[in-house]
Amino acid sequence: MKRLLIPLALTLAACDASPPPQPQTEKRQPNPVFETQIQAVDKAHAVEGQVMEAAEAQRKQIDETSQP
Repeated sequence: MKRLLIPLALTLAACDASPPPQPQTEKRQPNPVFETQIQAVDKAHAVEGQVMEAAEAQRKQIDETSQP
């Protein structure tokens, strides 16, 4: 009986119902070194829409002129 009780007691003592605390992570500010690259990518995304619209307009114009 002691052979079962001691491991059982140790097992139950080792179990804890509460989850371990999560470490607090602070929100980091973007590195100023990369800020210019981030701005350049954002600007490129904004310009991409304009370029696609211009290409679509050019395609339509070419299609209209090439049809008899």
